[in-house]
Amino acid sequence: MSITVLGVNHKSASVALREKIAFSNEIIDKALYSLYQHPLVDGCAILSTCNRTEIYLSYEHEADFIRLKQSVENWLAQFHHIDLAVFQDSLYCYVGQQAVEHLMSVACGIDSLIIGEPQILGQVKQAYCFAQQNNCLSAQLEKLFQSIFHVAKIVRTETNIGANTASVAYAACLVARDLFPNTAELSVMLVGAGETIELISRYLKSHVFKHIIVANRTREKALKLTSVIDAEIISLPDIANRLKDVDIVISSTASPLPIIGKGMVERTLHERNDNPMLFIDLAVPRDVESEISQLKNIHLYTVDDLQQTVQNNLEQRVIAANEAEYIIREQAELYIEWLKTRHAVQYVKQYRHNAQIIKRELELKALNAIKQGANIDEVFFEFSHKLTNKLIHAPTQILLDAATHDCEDCFKVLSKGLGLEDL
Repeated sequence: MSITVLGVNHKSASVALREKIAFSNEIIDKALYSLYQHPLVDGCAILSTCNRTEIYLSYEHEADFIRLKQSVENWLAQFHHIDLAVFQDSLYCYVGQQAVEHLMSVACGIDSLIIGEPQILGQVKQAYCFAQQNNCLSAQLEKLFQSIFHVAKIVRTETNIGANTASVAYAACLVARDLFPNTAELSVMLVGAGETIELISRYLKSHVFKHIIVANRTREKALKLTSVIDAEIISLPDIANRLKDVDIVISSTASPLPIIGKGMVERTLHERNDNPMLFIDLAVPRDVESEISQLKNIHLYTVDDLQQTVQNNLEQRVIAANEAEYIIREQAELYIEWLKTRHAVQYVKQYRHNAQIIKRELELKALNAIKQGANIDEVFFEFSHKLTNKLIHAPTQILLDAATHDCEDCFKVLSKGLGLEDL
C-alpha cells in the first residue's frame, strides 16, 4: 500500500499553465469518477485552487508506481484536452512519507504563496468532501485526511503560523492601498462572492471607500456580503456599464472564461478620461484578460504577482513554519507506521484464516473417526499431533530456507517472532 501526490503549484508552474489543468467545482465530480475507474487506483482526491492542482492517490502495490504515474499524467492531459508535453516538466510527484508530509504542509499553509494563509485548510477539507461524496476515498486516504486535519489543528495551536495577517486576500488589499493611499476618494468593484472576496471585504471594511460594488452571478450569494460591508449589488453583465464608476477591481470567480476583456477596459478608460485603474485578478482560470496590462494607466496584478507584494509580517511565520515541520514529520511517521501495520494486518488475517482452515479440517476428520467407533484418546492424540505438525510446517521451512541462504537478518527476525532464544 502506498500514497502518491502528483501536481503543479505556484512554484512549479505559471498561472497561465495552472489554469489549463485546473478543476472547477462544476467538473470535479466528473473528474473524480473518471480517475477512480483506473484499475490501479484504490482511492483518489483532487485539490484545485488558484495556486495549485494536486491529485492524491492510494494504490495497493508499490511496484505499480511508475505505471500508475504515467497513466495519471496521460489521464490529466486527456481530461483537459491538452498535450502532456505542455505541463509534464512542471509536474512534481511525491511518494510515501514524502507525499504525506507534503499534503500536511499544504494543509498547514506552509507550502502556500503566503506562508500560513488560513484559506487552504478549508480548500483541503472541500477536496476531502468532494472525494467522500463521490465514494473515491480508500481507507488509507480517509485516515490520511483525518491525520492532516489533526496536524493542522496542532500546528495552529502550538506555533505562530497564523500570526500577523498575510493571506493572498490581504496582499491584494496592500497593493490597492500602496497604489491609492487616499481610499476615501475611491470606488471599488468586487467581482465574485466566494471565500476570497469575503476575506477581502473584511479587510476593506477597515478602510473608508467612496463606494463599493459587488458583481456576482447570483444576487442571493452577493447579498451575504452586505452583512460585512455596505455595498451595491449588480449582476455580471452589468460590469461593462459600471466599470467606469470604479478605480479598483478585485476579482475572484470560478468562471472558465475571462469576464473582463481588453476591449471593455479600453472603452472604460476613454469614459474615465484615462484616469488610472487597478485590476487585481485572483482567479484561476483568470477573470481578466492579461492583455489589458498593455494599456496606459492600467495596473494589473495576478496571484503570481502578489508574491512580491507582501514581505512584512512573514518573519514570524517562517520561524513558525520551521517549528511546524518537526510536528509534520512526526505525524507523518505515525501515519506511515499505521499504513505499514495495516499492510501487515492483511497478512496476519490471512495467516489466521489458513490456521482456522487446517484446524477445521482436522476437527471434521476427528469427529468422523469418533462417530465410526474409533478410540477417543487415540483420535485426540492424532488430532493434536497432526495440528501441531501442520501449524509449524511453514515457519520451520522458512527458518531452514533463511539458514540455507545465509540470510542472518531474516533468521534473527523469524527466530524472535517465533519466540526462540539465541543459541
